Amino acid sequence: MSRNALQRIAVLLACTVPAQALLAVQEHATGHEEVGAIPTVQQGLATGITALVVFFLVLFVLGAKVWPSIAAGLDDRANKIKDEIEAAAAARKQAAAALESYQASLAQARAEAHKMLEDTRAQQQKLAADLKAKADIELGELRDKARRDIEAAKRAALNEIYANATAMATDIAAKILGREVNAADHARLVEES
Repeated sequence: MSRNALQRIAVLLACTVPAQALLAVQEHATGHEEVGAIPTVQQGLATGITALVVFFLVLFVLGAKVWPSIAAGLDDRANKIKDEIEAAAAARKQAAAALESYQASLAQARAEAHKMLEDTRAQQQKLAADLKAKADIELGELRDKARRDIEAAKRAALNEIYANATAMATDIAAKILGREVNAADHARLVEES
């Protein structure tokens, strides 16, 4: 309740007290005083006036001393609640910003991881291609070497066969001729054969 509302109530009560007193005086003048379970206005006039005086004193003390303290406490509580609501809204905004930042960082980390995987795959493919090329070159070199070795072995075998054939031919010719074949005869027989 505001101070103005309390003052209005006090004025209203102040106006009703004289009206009740006037009724009590009129009843006393006529001499009609009834006694019953509920006291009459004249019987309750002193008690009513005392109650009103006490009420207004309490109302004044409460309005002057207590009500401002209560109002200040309520205002402080309202301000505290308002500040807490604003702090909660700020915290919610901070949390939303932190979540957005986290999600952006997570997306960036995923993109970097994907890029690293792609780079690794590309490096693996390049390494595999390089190893295959080296293996093909080495295989070609081994083939060429094997061919040269086969050709050399073939020539050596042919030369050996040729030497053995000439030696055998010389031996056969010596047996046929019945004499020993010298180097000049041997050369002439090779040319002829």
